[in-house]
Amino acid sequence: MQLVFASNNAHKLQEVRAILPECEILSLEDIGCHADIPETADTLEGNSLIKAQYVYDHYHCDCFADDTGLEIEALGNRPGVRTARWAGEPANPANNRKKALHELNGQTNRRARFRTVVTLIRAGKVQQVEGIVRGSIATAEYGNGGFGYDPLFIPEGYDKTFAELPAELKNTISHRARAMQALKQIL
Repeated sequence: MQLVFASNNAHKLQEVRAILPECEILSLEDIGCHADIPETADTLEGNSLIKAQYVYDHYHCDCFADDTGLEIEALGNRPGVRTARWAGEPANPANNRKKALHELNGQTNRRARFRTVVTLIRAGKVQQVEGIVRGSIATAEYGNGGFGYDPLFIPEGYDKTFAELPAELKNTISHRARAMQALKQIL
């Protein structure tokens, strides 16, 4: 089965291809899409739908898109839908992590969760699924693996950040892995 993943993020593509090996996952670049698809919705569900709908409407192929938010309890679930660009434009993961650590300075409640919403459009039918992983935010960055907030996020049941865990393990317990497992069920 061939599906377009509405992303050119190399890290996300690598994760998704590892999680869905039975599918041929194409990137936006693979289909010749060089548009900067706007993410203007106020929710993860809305942004995921915008991206998938753009690909389906312009390229007429079955596709899916995701949007992920880090929700930190002590910060009123921020950054949420603004996770990728929390520290401002252009998006900079190192600056985002620095901002998270700064805003949590002195906080004892470091509970957080990652939430991924995936929108699938197949033969014009729209379906959404989500994946959630709960955990906490470390007091400093640890590990060299992963991307984004991975050096800060410690999933429940573990004492290491996503950036310290082997990719094979992360790809079975992460928010994106859980969303992709839900996607597998409807495929």
